[in-house]
Amino acid sequence: MQGTLTELNVYPLKSGAVTALRTAELTARGLRFDREFMLVTPEGRFLSQRDLARMALLRPSYDGEILVVDAPGASRLVHKAADVGEVRDVVVQRKECQGVDQGDEAAAWFSELFDTDCRLVRFTGHRPTSRGGGEVMFADGYPLLVISAESLDDLNARLDEPLPMNRFRPSLVIEGLGPFGEDDVRLLRVGETVIEMVKSCNRCVITTTDQKTAERGREPLRTLASYRTRDRGILFGQNCVPRVLGTLTVGDPIEVLEPR
Repeated sequence: MQGTLTELNVYPLKSGAVTALRTAELTARGLRFDREFMLVTPEGRFLSQRDLARMALLRPSYDGEILVVDAPGASRLVHKAADVGEVRDVVVQRKECQGVDQGDEAAAWFSELFDTDCRLVRFTGHRPTSRGGGEVMFADGYPLLVISAESLDDLNARLDEPLPMNRFRPSLVIEGLGPFGEDDVRLLRVGETVIEMVKSCNRCVITTTDQKTAERGREPLRTLASYRTRDRGILFGQNCVPRVLGTLTVGDPIEVLEPR
């Protein structure tokens, strides 16, 4: 079975807005620069749209040296990424890892914006995935999230108002496998790379957050729960681990190498 890669997305700042790309390098930790930065409480617990829905309004961009963040009603943050500094122990989804603190200026900018004390950290060290023997930076659990465009079409056909793909924050969007065809794949070739579908993605309240306004509703979780509930989770998309690395480009062919 074959198809096409239609979207490449990175999220330089965890829970900030997407950066859509035409081409990207696939590393062992996922697409380069993905979830390299994260906001944490003074105690080191990660912050996300689950806590602060307004994080959806953050518009970050990152070139490997300079992190730029725009937000409504705030002056632009232009931050030179630091790889040397205080290394903080932080917690993402109940798992410990580490981040380099990015200094008081960046911390003050975010703390004032959200009226809550927080720090900006940059990933350092090693963080293994729970399954599949992969590694990941500050993403919730896996380096890649893959969703078929047809899966969203299937969901939207059941909703009163269709939702955009950005509600689900995928790394790769593919076409050609049919609705939820990604669930039936173990190994997928994408261009010159190969990825393994390791675990279905259990969806949370972030999917109910409008990524343009930060307003929350009941969809799509209410509708997904009616036909996508498995093992007490609401599933949409596949968490993946890279197996063959390389460069990805929108329009690359995809091919199922091994079905599940």
